[in-house]
Amino acid sequence: MITLSRYIAGEVVKGSLIAVLILLALLNFFTFADELGDLGRGNYGLASIVQYLLLTSPRNFYELMPSAALVGSLVTLGALANNRELVAMQAAGASRVRIIAAVLAGGMILVLISIGIGEYIAPVAERAAHTLKATALQKQIASRTKYGFWVRDGNVFINIRQIERPESLGDINIFKLDEAQKLYSATHADKAVYDGRQWRLDNIFESRFLNDGILTEQKPYADWSSVLAPNLLNAFVISPENLSAFELARYINYLKENGQQSASVELAFWGRIVNPAVTLVMLLVAAPFVLPVKREVGIGQRIVVGVVIGLGFYLFDRTFGHLGLIYEMHPVFAAFFPTLLALTGALVAIFRIRST
Repeated sequence: MITLSRYIAGEVVKGSLIAVLILLALLNFFTFADELGDLGRGNYGLASIVQYLLLTSPRNFYELMPSAALVGSLVTLGALANNRELVAMQAAGASRVRIIAAVLAGGMILVLISIGIGEYIAPVAERAAHTLKATALQKQIASRTKYGFWVRDGNVFINIRQIERPESLGDINIFKLDEAQKLYSATHADKAVYDGRQWRLDNIFESRFLNDGILTEQKPYADWSSVLAPNLLNAFVISPENLSAFELARYINYLKENGQQSASVELAFWGRIVNPAVTLVMLLVAAPFVLPVKREVGIGQRIVVGVVIGLGFYLFDRTFGHLGLIYEMHPVFAAFFPTLLALTGALVAIFRIRST
């Protein structure tokens, strides 16, 4: 029986990984076609697009895993059912419960792979992808360090310590170099706000380094014509999708300590927690479609069923999450309810086939 369990688990893992790679290839193809619209803008060339796709693939892999597990298990287990292998296993003494347990054992391997990619690879790669694209499109050199966000535009160096949102910045330092690459001026502003056309600096203190001394000037406000664009800063504004569960937990604590709204971040955190369970639930959803073999069903039909169910669950999960934010539901309930509903449906269907 151990050999049969390993065989079933191996088939589930193999089928699911093949499915996720196919789905990832399709998604990257459509993303590539969409990115071609920005081809040639700034320094965003074909090599940048390919690099962008490679960097966003880990996150897409993580998000596609539940649907891929459903499609892959339907195809592989369906093939075993059509070949009467499942019937032979049951005739040899393997109960349906044991078969389902073997399927879930394979699912645990997929869960471990998904967690490893989603927690340790995807967040870093996703942030790097957004930085790459934003920097290439704006023809600016940007980086983020423990001393804040730095942008270089020609001979102008901009340091931003606080980013509330892309249109509102705080604690800004602007350093300008002359043609001899010597420091010409250093400007500090407490705040910068973008009005759609240009920036406005508040509470400005400027120092100019002249040959005969230093000239200082203080202004309450001033317009700042800079090529620094808010969409470049999108890569550095904290986005829940770009954080691991551990980073989300720390960010939630930070928001609460500073009296800020944390509902969307909490929803993202609990979504991270429940995502591995979704993969196992999708495997349970597949079981009722393959265990009661009454007639052969083609691979194409199983793929269609898997795609429809997987897409339907994904849309329902996202919609319910947004409704949870709108109607101020508890983040745990908003994150777990779609999965619990799918689990209930799968268990009811499995119980019915056991009684037949």
